[in-house]
Parts: sequence; C-alpha cells; structure tokens
Amino acid sequence: MDKFSFLNAVHTEFIADLYDQYLINPDSVEASWRSFFQGYDFANENYSLTDAKVQIPDNVFKEFKVIDLINGYRTRGHLFTKTNPVRARRQYTPTLDIENFGLSENDLDTVFDAGSMIGSGKNTLRNIIKHLKTIYCDSIGVEYMYIRNPEEIKWLQKQLNRNSNHPNYSVESKKYILQKLNQAVTFENFLQTKYVGQKRFSLEGGETLIPAISSVIRNAAEIYDVDEFVLGMAHRGRLNTLTNIFRKPIRDVFSEFEGKDFEDETIDGDVKYHLGLTISKTLKNNKELKMNLVPNPSHLETVGPIVEGIARARIDKTYGGNNSKILPIIVHGDAAIAGQGLVYEVTQMSQLPGYSTGGTIHIVVNNQIGFTTNYLDARSSTYCTDVAKVTLSPVLHVNADDVEAVVHATEMALDFRMKFKRDIFIDLLGYRKYGHNEGDEPRFTQPKLYKAIAKHKNPRDIYAQKLIAEGTIDAAFLNNSIAKFKNLLEKEYQLSKEAETSKVREFMQDTWKDFNRHRLDAMLFSENTGYEKTKLQEISKIVSTVPEGVKFLRKAERILRDRNKMIFETDKIDWGMGETLAYGSLLQEGFDVRISGQDVERGTFSHRHAILRDEISEERINLLNTISEKQGQMYIYNSLLSEYGVLGFDYGYAMANPNTLTIWEAQFGDFSNGAQIIFDQYLSAAEDKWKLQNGIVILLPHGYEGQGSEHSSARMERFLQLCAIDNMIVADCTTPANFYHLLRRQMKRKYRKPLIVFTPKSLLRHPLVTSCLDEFANGSFQEVIDDNIAPENVTKLVFCTGKFYYDLLAERTTLERNDIAFVRIEQLFPLHLEKLQQIIDKYPNVKNYVWAQEEPENMGAWSYMLQRFRLVHLEVASQPFYAVPAAGSSARFKRRHQRILDNVFQTNE
Repeated sequence: MDKFSFLNAVHTEFIADLYDQYLINPDSVEASWRSFFQGYDFANENYSLTDAKVQIPDNVFKEFKVIDLINGYRTRGHLFTKTNPVRARRQYTPTLDIENFGLSENDLDTVFDAGSMIGSGKNTLRNIIKHLKTIYCDSIGVEYMYIRNPEEIKWLQKQLNRNSNHPNYSVESKKYILQKLNQAVTFENFLQTKYVGQKRFSLEGGETLIPAISSVIRNAAEIYDVDEFVLGMAHRGRLNTLTNIFRKPIRDVFSEFEGKDFEDETIDGDVKYHLGLTISKTLKNNKELKMNLVPNPSHLETVGPIVEGIARARIDKTYGGNNSKILPIIVHGDAAIAGQGLVYEVTQMSQLPGYSTGGTIHIVVNNQIGFTTNYLDARSSTYCTDVAKVTLSPVLHVNADDVEAVVHATEMALDFRMKFKRDIFIDLLGYRKYGHNEGDEPRFTQPKLYKAIAKHKNPRDIYAQKLIAEGTIDAAFLNNSIAKFKNLLEKEYQLSKEAETSKVREFMQDTWKDFNRHRLDAMLFSENTGYEKTKLQEISKIVSTVPEGVKFLRKAERILRDRNKMIFETDKIDWGMGETLAYGSLLQEGFDVRISGQDVERGTFSHRHAILRDEISEERINLLNTISEKQGQMYIYNSLLSEYGVLGFDYGYAMANPNTLTIWEAQFGDFSNGAQIIFDQYLSAAEDKWKLQNGIVILLPHGYEGQGSEHSSARMERFLQLCAIDNMIVADCTTPANFYHLLRRQMKRKYRKPLIVFTPKSLLRHPLVTSCLDEFANGSFQEVIDDNIAPENVTKLVFCTGKFYYDLLAERTTLERNDIAFVRIEQLFPLHLEKLQQIIDKYPNVKNYVWAQEEPENMGAWSYMLQRFRLVHLEVASQPFYAVPAAGSSARFKRRHQRILDNVFQTNE
C-alpha cells in the first residue's frame, strides 16, 4: 500500500489549515503531522515530488502547492506592490508566477480549500490569486513573516484578511481625510506663493502624513483611551505638522518667515522648523489630550531617543507604569533611518526593561532621495526600514498617493502597538517636490525623476478625483474646502504683519510650572544641602544590613559590613557610601532617582553596588528602595553598550521629570564623545534655543593613572568650551561629602541646569578621600576648597581640580614643603570668582600663581582658565602639547607625570 494513501481519507481543508499552522509555528501541530510536514518540505526542496516513487494524492499535492503560493505572497508579496507613485519599482526574482510554485494555467479554475487561509473560503486558484494580489500587492506591502511570535503573525493575517487590506470608510471619514489632506496641500501651496525660495522643508509629495498622524491620534484617544502623545520628527513637514496637527497659531508661523526678532532677549531662539510645542486638545467626546512635538536640531534622528525618554518618564511618574496611556511617534526620513546608527541604538533599546515605552509607531517620509543622493547610493539594504527586522517589527510599505491606504496602514499600526506593545514601522513611499530645500535645484542630480514629479498630481487632487467619481463629494465641495482654508491662511498672514517680534513657546510648560529659569547670580547662591544626622544613620543601617530571608555572596556581605563600619565605627565615609547617602536622603525626601549607563548597577570600578543579588534566587535587590513606605523610587539600569542613544533617552527623561535626579554615567569619561551631538545640540544649548530647562547629571570618570589614552581623560576641555554664561554646571569634586552636597543641590534648587561631574577612579579607595558624617549632615556644596597651611609662609599659590590635588599633596608631604598652597576648584563652571578672590587675598606673600593639571597643555581646563580666570596672572604646570591625552606606556606616563610635579615644586628665583 502507498505510504501516503492515508491522505485520501483526510479532508484537504484540514490539511491546508494544519500546514498553515505548521508554517507559522511548527511546535503548534501534533508531532506526527509535524514530522510529515518536515518530510514534505525536505522532499519538496531537495527532490521532485512528482517522482513515481514519491506519490502523494494529486488533490493533496496541489493543495500543498497552493499553500506554498499563499506563503510566497505573504513572505515576498511586498516586493511586487504598487507602492511607488513616481517611478517603476525594481525587479525581483523569483517572481510570484504560479509556475514557480509547481502550478500551471490548467489549475486556475480548480477549486482549492486553501482559499480559507486568506478569508476567501473554498475558491478557484484564479480567485485566490486575485485575492492575494489585493491583499499583498496593491498600495500596501506588508513585511511580517519573519516575526517569531505566532500570535502576532496570526493577528496580522486576520487583520489583512478581514478587509483584504483595503479599508471601507464611511462618507464622513472620507470627508475628514480629505479635509486634513486639503489643509496639508493648501498650506504648502500658500507658503510657496508667499515666501518664494525660503527654506521651509516642504511636505509636498508626502502630504498624506497629516491625515495619517491625525487619524492615529484620534483613534488612539477615542478607542484606546490614550491621554498623551510624544512626537519627534525632523524638519521636513514640521511646519505643516505644527499648523495642522498641533494647531500652532498660523500667524506665529508666518511671523517666523518674516525673520522677526524674538521677544525674549535672554534667548537666541532657533529656526522655525526646529521649534517644538506642547498643547492640550479637547476632542468631541470632551476627552482632554496632551500633545508634545519635541524640539529638534538639524542632526537627523537625534530627537528619537529624546522622544522615548520623555515617554518613559511619563509612564513611570504620571501614568503609574501604564504604557497604554502614552504613545510615542517618531517620523523619519528615508536616508536618515537607513544611514544614522542612532536608529539602531534606539531600536535595540525598545524592549529593554530600563528603556521600553510599550512600542513606538515609526513613520518614514520616504522621498526616495537624501539631499542629492539617490536611494541606491544611500543603503545596501532593500528597504530603508530594514532596521525594523532587528526587533522583528512588522513594516507596512504604503503608496503615499493613496491616502486611504496610508490612513488604513497607520490605523493597523496603532492596533498592533496597543495589542502587542511593540514597535511597528510605516514606510510612506512618496517623493519630494522640490530640492532638499526650496532654493535647491534637484534636476542637477535627478533629471529624469524630477521631470516625472513635475507632471505628477498632488495627493489631494488624486483623492478628490476619486471621491467625485464615486459620488461622495462634488467639485463644489472641494472648491469650497480649498477656498475656506486659503481664506483662513490669508487672514492669519495679514495679522502676522502686525506683530513686531516672534515668540518661542515653552515646551511641556505644565511640567515646568514650578521651575523658573535663572541666570548666573542664582547659580552662585549657596543652598543648604545638609540632612539630619540621625536620618543619615537610619539610611546607613538599611543599606548595610542583609534583609531577612536573603542570602548574598560573601563578598557582598563584606561590602555591607564595610558600609556599617564607616558610619558607626571609623567615621570615615568613602566615595561609594557618600554617593549612596546622597541618593538615600533624596529618596527619603520624596525625590525619585534614575541612573543608567554601562555597568552602573555595580559601577565600572565596583564602588556602587546599588543592586545586589540573592545568591540562591538571583533576585535583584535594591536596598535604597527599602528605606521607608513614603520614599521616592530609585530606578537603576545597566544600559546597552550605547552612549548616544542612552544619553539622549536619559536627557529626554530628565526633560519630562524635573523632580527625578536623572543620572547618566559613562563607563569611562572619554566614551562620552560617542554622544557628542546630545551634548552640543541639547544639553548645552537647549535652554538658549528653546527655553528648555534640564537637570540631567552626567558622571564622567576622569583621572590619569597610567591606563593609556582612552581611559584617562574625560576631555574636560570640550565641556568647558561649551560653557557660556549660565547654561550648565561643571564640577570636579575631591571629597565624598562635597559630591554628596553637589547631588543634593541639583534637586533642592528651584530651577534646573545640566550638571557635568568629572568623577574619580583611583580616589574611590584612596585612604585620604573620606569624609566624616558631620560633613554630610551639615553645610553645603563648596565651589572652592582652600588649603589649611599657614598663609604667611606661602609664596606659590597653586590652583587645581580633582584627583591631581592628591598627587600634589603627596609630593608636598614627601618634600616637606610649606611654602606652596593648593586651592581646589570644585566647580569649574561657573567659577565662583568672589570666593576665589577672598582666598587669593588671604595669602599676602605669594609671588607665583599657577594652574596645575595632569593633562597636556592643549587639553584639560587650562585654556578655559586663561579665558575665565583673570583675577591674577596664571602660569601653567602641565604636560606639553600632545595629540593624545596620555601615553600608552606606564613608564612614560610616570615620567611625564613626575615632570609636572617637579615643575610645580621648583623654586623660582
């Protein structure tokens, strides 16, 4: 008997359904059937199943072939869609021709049970193919079969099969879509008429973005009860979005085109297509929405991690951990999403415990060109969205001329995000009507493409023509809609001429209502940051005690014993314990603390140990979260190996939550240069550009200890160069108590400035680097620390900062010198010149004033001190000019280091 004859007794529809389940998730089918299907696949790939020796009943055999065809459309149908509005798609092989699946024209009118897999029931092959082309090869191409979660695949297939991937909107919905599309098109046309040649980074060719975002926001609020949206996007289409989604007063936009000065003299502002906005919006059902469009620089994709950080902060603090209440949306450009590595970093963060936001909707405004670069030169991947495959996120490729398909795709994306709490990408394939900006000539580099674009109708006219043809509207309705919105624009245009200045509106103003922007005087004001000694002892007891029922490693238990000894026996508190007391005291006062970065839970140099693990269960235990019932919450996360993305995220987090001490720590200080764009475009400049306060704290391990060029310098000079008048704080502390007071001051002030701290490595365990408990309980941060030797003996006054002070101190002790005093500048910016002058006046017999640093002369703080410290004439003791911060040879490092010390202690005749 033929070993496959049993298949004659099995209904082919059952086999088809079972094989479809097997293709999605092999483990979901019974073992014997799984073995059969595995054998079938192997034979089908390696042998001819039409061989006389391998005979499967013909009807069953053909059902398998139709299933293969269906699976071919599911996996590769996106390659054969009608998604490019202005030029033919590239050709891919093999095609989806039926001959490639072992079928022929003779099978076209045969009825197959496999049609039930795509919602068409039993049907002829001809109709099955037609149905497949409708679902997978029209205006929307879908990539999803690489997803490893069978539930997600089945859900997506059900969505696609439900309406054949084509929406059936009501007349009211169609008119709404047309209304938003008309606003987008008319707005761009108006700007092109009134401001010819001015940069605006037009959305023309991608105007369907506006009804897409509008529909997502409306559906998210009405169907899923989302309360807040955080949108990040680059400059293209931003003005259109501000006007037609965020309802920024149109006259304000026009005033910015007029080039008027800003009304606020204390800021420099920014160009119109970088500005952000926060608004509250009331829907028809009286639901209140909060909408945030995050300010961004020209550096493409930089805003992405900022968006995610803002969203996470709101999830943690405002929505009690419920990520269904807020929706992040990031709008990309095709060249940027393919070319900027930051996108990969943000994508990798999306499912990590410390950085997840419940999924982001990514929309790519795909112009098929980057400035002048053709897409074929801009990426190796097939699609610009192929980064989505890193997290197995589905991608919907949509023809931007088909507005109903665009809205339908975004609605499906919303449904997916809300159900599975994962990222989803929409590739909005359109074009760019003009050059990179409106003054650019694109025909120099793409003459053929732009010849086609010049003849192409805009998406509003295409859609209106469709609606008129189907009788939904008439020409009068369209003309009236255009005229009405154009009249509004004209009225706002005339009103804009009355204003003499432009205004930068504050971002997230409700979040920051209790924090006023302050200038230099406030930054030099001393805050009382002491904390009750008994409460510090209570905190110390908790963080030095093994919880009941928990078993730590012996080394961890020893760390806790050492903490206890510092507080209750020796009264010599080291850096790690001082830092712990800062966090514990703030938590007890109700502030939250968030720390993230590479290896921060333990600390790169094993000094923090914020998270300890039960030796048996491996449970993560944070003793700082067990201080009291009403305390704040401490969040600490080891990050992925990223600087740019993680710092951007934490900056966004601090932006949305000023009452959380938000800290990003670099593994080594010089690794921070991987995040230079965040420092340059946001951290140092956001308040001046966008009125954005931010209290993020940056910890950068710094100090020369013979570890070579990459692990010595945090590039202090670069941060000091970014310092202006009152934009940030830069510190390099030398005692645990002063670091403690610095961290507490950051939260006790009623305003926020970014804080850069150069933190120690060798000093973490230096015997002299300790403080007593009274120094924590009393006082405040000391911007400058004077020496304690007799002033009248001093003939040389040496100013220094950080770890180098202890090297100088050791040398002075060895040489038994009492004629040289050391003044530690703990806060490098802003310099407290008044306190410095008081110290200088204290030493009447000084002949030489020296700035001493361990860095080369072209690095460190020397150049900054030359510019900012003019109280006395400074000499410098440093290494000479070098291209690298430190020598790779430890022997050479020691020689160079000693030369600096010798220079400081030489006697000047």
